[in-house]
Order: sequence, then structure tokens, then C-alpha cells
Amino acid sequence: MLVPLYEAVYERLEVGPATSVLGLGCRSGLALLLAAGRGAEVVGLEPEAELRSLAQDRSLRVMSDVYRELAPEGAGAQPPAHSLVTAFEHLSCIADPLSLVRDAARLTLPGGHVALATWGPPERCESAGVLRVARRLADPLRRAPYAPFALSEPGAVERMVARAGLRLGGGGRVLCPFAYPDLESAVRGLLSMGVFDAAAEYSGTRQVEKEVVEALHPYRRGDGSVRMLNVFRYTLAERVR
Repeated sequence: MLVPLYEAVYERLEVGPATSVLGLGCRSGLALLLAAGRGAEVVGLEPEAELRSLAQDRSLRVMSDVYRELAPEGAGAQPPAHSLVTAFEHLSCIADPLSLVRDAARLTLPGGHVALATWGPPERCESAGVLRVARRLADPLRRAPYAPFALSEPGAVERMVARAGLRLGGGGRVLCPFAYPDLESAVRGLLSMGVFDAAAEYSGTRQVEKEVVEALHPYRRGDGSVRMLNVFRYTLAERVR
């Protein structure tokens, strides 16, 4: 679903054989695979074992912890830096996104770039209503693990970039349709994102599926397919020293 986003960033930064890419939260590795197809050297970080295994099945070098698995021996040792560090999907899924941006800055070569992606404004994302199900059905006494639009407000990502010591380098918005051949595929695909895990744990998978189906109703087409138009935003930053 996010291929247009990946390609827009790679095209903007002219990713190719001279590029070394580190993907933070690379999931099953599709973005890395596209960068490798352009000739780039790629490596990824993915904490979820199942997704990491899928990426490794694609012959990608993907680890659970770049500091532990890539750094040389010795206390305080740093892993190799890269000319491009990406956070395409992980930024909106963690409790401390600023920490991720700071990690990205440390893992970027001077003169290299960090690419951060977030959902666009909720009014420009037809999946917003579906995503609200994940928050509504999660345990209200626990902090919701997924706040997709928390970083969509103007200036939110830019402030993190500045606090991480990076220099802003532009950005853009990309239309990313979420399209599925039928309702069953849509439900299965959305629930596989991990967004609904906390809701399923608290309210039960059956209830989550029921409410996701209801939220998808406006986006069903006459042929039974499901299509939602979403806007994603990418922000580029440069490490200057």
C-alpha cells in the first residue's frame, strides 16, 4: 500500500548504487527490497520476529537490534552509519518517536539523510474511521499503543527533527490507496498491520472484526472490492555534523 511513498522518497533522494540504506521498523522489508532494486546497499531493523522472518525470507539483512548486532565489540561502540536512514512505518507506532528520530540521526553519516513518514491529516485519510476502532476497543486504562495522527499536526515532525540536531531538507505528500479485492481480504490485511492487536486483546478478535467491517462499509464498491484513499507525508532531514 505504501509503495508510492517509498518510491517518492527514493526518487527525491536519487537512491542508487552509492546509497547505503538503513530501514528502522522495516517490517517485511518491501521498502528495502525496492531500494536494493535501485542498486543500494540495504540493512534493516525490525523488532517483531514474524515480520523480521518474512524480510529475511526475501534475502534481506534484517536484525532485531542494530546496536547489539552491528556494533563492534566494546562498551559504547556504534554500528556503522548510513547515507540514508528511513522510518516509513515505525514512527507513529511507538511510545517515544523522538527517541527513534535521535537514533536515526546517530546512525546517519554526516551529509546523509533521514526520511520520516507519517499519516497525513485525518480529513485526507479515508482509513481514519477504521483506525479509530483500534483505539476505541483498546483498554482505556492503558495508553493506546497506536496514535496514527499524533504526528500529523503541522510542525510536530519538524520539532522532533530540530530536537534531534538534524536540519530540515524538505518533504512532500503522497497519495497511497489502500485497495483490497474483497471485504475478507480488507479485514485480514488491516488486522495484520498490528494496529488492532491491543484492541483484540482487550475486546476480543470477533468484536474488532465486526466493527472493522462496519467501518469499511462506506468504502465497498459494486464489485465487492474495498478502496480507501489515504495521504501520507514524508519529511526529509539532513545530518550536518
